[in-house]
Amino acid sequence: MKYIRDKKELDGKIVILRLDLNVPIKNGKIVDETRINKILPIFNHLIERKSKIIVISHIGRPKGRILENLSLEIICKCLETKLQKKIKFIKENIYDLTKINLFENFVDQIIFLENIRFYKEEEENDNNFAKQLASLGDLFVNDAFSCSHRNHASVSEIAKFIPSYAGLQLETEINALRKVTIEIKKPVTCIIGGSKISTKIQVIKNLIPKFDNFIIVGGMANNILKYKGHPIGKSIQEKNCDKTISDIFKLSKNHSCSVIYPNDVVVGKTMEDNPKIKELHEVNNDEIILDIGPKTIERISNIIETSKTILWNGPAGYFENSNFARGSFEIGKKIAEKNKLNEIFSVVGGGDTWRNNK
Repeated sequence: MKYIRDKKELDGKIVILRLDLNVPIKNGKIVDETRINKILPIFNHLIERKSKIIVISHIGRPKGRILENLSLEIICKCLETKLQKKIKFIKENIYDLTKINLFENFVDQIIFLENIRFYKEEEENDNNFAKQLASLGDLFVNDAFSCSHRNHASVSEIAKFIPSYAGLQLETEINALRKVTIEIKKPVTCIIGGSKISTKIQVIKNLIPKFDNFIIVGGMANNILKYKGHPIGKSIQEKNCDKTISDIFKLSKNHSCSVIYPNDVVVGKTMEDNPKIKELHEVNNDEIILDIGPKTIERISNIIETSKTILWNGPAGYFENSNFARGSFEIGKKIAEKNKLNEIFSVVGGGDTWRNNK
């Protein structure tokens, strides 16, 4: 992988910069600017090199439709304020753009394209669309770590047509992950949430041989509870995943990795209900598991206490309702305490995990 840091090739070149600016917006206002703040260093780096910058990003899932409420214009204005630089926002069809007409005004240094997911070709990883994007610049820089697993035109396919580099944030994230996958300090614990095991099964299989503890929380844990014969009521679950779960337990046994899942839960009859702590066998048919219980929190805290490395991806419950955010909060609090004492190295990934604990 080629990194952009200190590359002389940047000087005076047109750089296509892929970012993840998928920030939460409510009532026309940005609720959390964390992702915007994190990409400021790459802008300052490119500006110092006198590069021309074309920003590509997305927000939401418009699925190829133009939706005004998912326009990037509000993010463009926010970035303009933070950088104290004029940014040209372009709504024109990407197929009508050329490298020459993009920077007709000599003073323009940063151009912001409209939501790339307004084009269905983006998520289809369309070859011709990626080629058109690449034709707009001299170099491609990917600084969207959280999007880098996607086979989308502006993430992967574009790199076939133009010299490509990893950005500053992407480099930082890769170095952090190297410490939890290669330069490991044991014991190592992975805490993983989310709703579907199938979307993360390959990650799980890759990490189990390297980790000492694998803690499964969130919606994914419901599948394991059901597999183990516990009632889960109306809780979110994934169909036809028994073999996948069986493989996880077999693999963990072969590699002496402990798989931990909830031993008590917090439920409600709706997502907006008041919380009730339940033992696993007490969950009723009309209830939804929405968080981990206090016994599980204590168990996870004890594991964190004895760990040297932590990888955490995905919240422990339905944190959008504060009644069901305690599990995620307590995990984050415990990791933060250990970090302050320099007793662990931790990597926290996933937008929901970060927003819930920042």
